[in-house]
Amino acid sequence: MINKRLLIKNLLAHNDENSFYDKKRKLNLSYKEGKAKFLKHICALSNSNPKNNSYIVIGVDDKENKIIGVDFFDDSKIQNLINAYLTHPPIVQYENIPFPHLPDNKVVGLVTIRSNNEITSLRKNIWKYYGGSVFFRDGSMSMPKVFDIEIKDVNSRIVATIEQHARNNIQLTLDGVFDFMQKRADFNPNYKVFKEYFVLCWAGQRKEVKDEVFYSRVDIELINEQKRLFYSALDEVSISYNDENFTIVEYVKLGLHNNYNYYKLEETIITFENNGNYSINTKLLFEPPQFDKKVLHHIYNINNSLIEKLQKQLPLNPNEFADLKNLSATYLICYLNGFETALSKLEEAKPLLKTFDKNIYESYKLTLRILRKVKYN
Repeated sequence: MINKRLLIKNLLAHNDENSFYDKKRKLNLSYKEGKAKFLKHICALSNSNPKNNSYIVIGVDDKENKIIGVDFFDDSKIQNLINAYLTHPPIVQYENIPFPHLPDNKVVGLVTIRSNNEITSLRKNIWKYYGGSVFFRDGSMSMPKVFDIEIKDVNSRIVATIEQHARNNIQLTLDGVFDFMQKRADFNPNYKVFKEYFVLCWAGQRKEVKDEVFYSRVDIELINEQKRLFYSALDEVSISYNDENFTIVEYVKLGLHNNYNYYKLEETIITFENNGNYSINTKLLFEPPQFDKKVLHHIYNINNSLIEKLQKQLPLNPNEFADLKNLSATYLICYLNGFETALSKLEEAKPLLKTFDKNIYESYKLTLRILRKVKYN
């Protein structure tokens, strides 16, 4: 089994990007330009590496080759995006890899691309790229090309060596468990060994509600691969497990006028098998809460006026500041209740909230995370 933290270090040792490896400071899949550039790189790396894995490392300063980290990204439906826009799509996996020197809420994103041995192309237009375009890697660049010859396999031996040097061992696994237990000592850390092979660690603030146990500030890591499977500083989560499965049910808190309820968002089941493999399956459980349309019209207009005040840099009174804390969540509720323009208003609010208040912006990112899961499903 590959230790993903070691793999990233070995990839970064190749300071220059090349035909099997790319690095990015961050990804932005919320907009068409960001999606298009991501798809272009996926297409180019897949076509340039028909016989071996290729990688994109996210959260790296390109000039200094320094790990700076990005937010935890748990979009299990990223393969849906690939399948929707690419012909002969490769298999793509996004993983969150923690590093000891990064803050708890930051990881390094690792995208693994495995070709299907066919030429990958854009299925349809996106941003400035036309449907039917084919991309290849030219050094560190993803370029459109016309192909009329068989693709040569030039990277398999190099990539195999890098992956071999990133193999896990007992010392790395034990060090990983001890590091997790010490770092999460204040959040009820636990571990369990599945199938005599997989070591899973988890931690969170425990809370009992009507004989049910919930956790917040949850961190779940598969130590064998040094991979973070789940992280949230805000959501409530329930955890259950047996000898084969580890199940996470994520809840979100939504409501109006200080009347909030918890709604099931998504269920994730990690299944461990006897043959040394494991699988992760997610299922959306979310049923959008429905509210009175007149009340929502009133809240929608209040939110719009708050955005205008922020744009004009006008001061907010205490009631307006309280409404601003809930702006992202209430825009989400409006959108889920048929207010289609609430989505564009939410996007308009992003730079304003980011500069106004750090905690309010964190709530905005949580709202986008919920929205992304719902839209993909």
